[in-house]
Amino acid sequence: MASKKTLNAKNLEALGAKRLSELLIELSTGNAASKRRLRLELAGTESPDAVAKEVRKRLTTIARSRSFVDWHNRGVFVDDLETQRRAIVEQVAKADPAVALDLMWRFLALANSIFERCDDSSGTVIGLFHSACEELGQIAETAKLDPTTLADRTFEALIDNDYGQYDDLIGVLTPAMGQEGLEHLKQRMIALSKEPIQKPADTDRRQIGWSSSGPVYADQIAESARTSTVKLALKEIADAQGDVDAFIAQYDEQTSKVPAIAAEIARRLLAAGRAEEAWRYIEDAEQRRNDWPDFRWEDARIDVLEALGRGDEAQAARWSCFERSLSAPHLRSYLKQLPDFEDLEVEDQALDRVEAYPSLAQALSFLVSWPNLDRAANVVLQRTEELDGDHYEILTPAAQALAGKHPLAATLVLRAMIDFSLNKGRSSRYRHAARHLIDCESLASSIEDFGGFKTHAEYDAKLRERHGRKSSFWALIT
Repeated sequence: MASKKTLNAKNLEALGAKRLSELLIELSTGNAASKRRLRLELAGTESPDAVAKEVRKRLTTIARSRSFVDWHNRGVFVDDLETQRRAIVEQVAKADPAVALDLMWRFLALANSIFERCDDSSGTVIGLFHSACEELGQIAETAKLDPTTLADRTFEALIDNDYGQYDDLIGVLTPAMGQEGLEHLKQRMIALSKEPIQKPADTDRRQIGWSSSGPVYADQIAESARTSTVKLALKEIADAQGDVDAFIAQYDEQTSKVPAIAAEIARRLLAAGRAEEAWRYIEDAEQRRNDWPDFRWEDARIDVLEALGRGDEAQAARWSCFERSLSAPHLRSYLKQLPDFEDLEVEDQALDRVEAYPSLAQALSFLVSWPNLDRAANVVLQRTEELDGDHYEILTPAAQALAGKHPLAATLVLRAMIDFSLNKGRSSRYRHAARHLIDCESLASSIEDFGGFKTHAEYDAKLRERHGRKSSFWALIT
């Protein structure tokens, strides 16, 4: 049975309403955030309108504020924003979706002024606005606003999307806008693209930077932003309307040959049942001259080949991706297409290639994650001299995976990281290297035969001989 002093709802209820209210007043004294939360709760007992009034008042105050929000007080500020957002969604929207929709627009409109004075290196604040944007779409569906009115407000928001708070706006509002609203938004974007460029006189142009081609002016940046906004919006509208040709129209001929863009176009054509056209875009893409595959283009190419009934070519493409980059998803997909039992033989052949892959780190990472720890251990033993202790992000999990069944291979991996840290004098890694050496000592008892490699005692003695003066490292060995 839980103690009566345990902090939980049941034990607190036993204090009674009067005592709890006194405690809340005491705890909220000097705590503005707590006071605001309590006022919202009290407003909720009165009516949703009262909650909306409180939220509106708080949003106005936040909009007017100019104080900088650094990482010290960001948490409190985020809690405040979250409180307002939750009040809109959980209290106002249930009673009056139209009012909640207006409040959520006001909430999102805070973004530009907030990011001008807020340190959001953690991405917490933009994440909160993206959540609010998603909820805006849900509220809009319930509010049943006129589609063209909603489209007009969406248009105004998109041209004021300085910090990406409205990046998903068209997608989340599509159900509420419907085809009528989407078409209205489309025409407004097209009209915006046709507005004449207002270029200031040379004497009035404001230079804001410099590039390799010369000075950069504010009007140039504004025009570039406008063009980008229109193109992005028209692409998203095209997707929402299922209009593949309108999507393609946003790219000129040269841009459509960029592999990633060609892949986007091909996938949409494929979804529309236009596989032959999709193949032309795949074929026309201009590939960079290197061995590393562009997976977006490669995967789109494979899907188009399958749609065209060219399964053998699709298989060859999967194998090529695997061979060039040790792509596990492509190998798995390749094996999945093979008849029963044949896949086991081909898998062995593929893993032989992995063991001989030029990059030992990549081969080891593949074998550990596949997983095939026997082969992973073998590649370590056969190619020990190639181990690069700087790849700790690969070697650390590899050593952990190998330790149980292959302690010698795990030891060699750990030694590679120890040697790198000490040979390069990377003092920031000494703590990890010391832990690795202790692990080596622990693994030694499980190794019956070190073969041609030094025993742990021999390795430790050599390490002390070579790096005995690195006292900051040896002080960590306990």
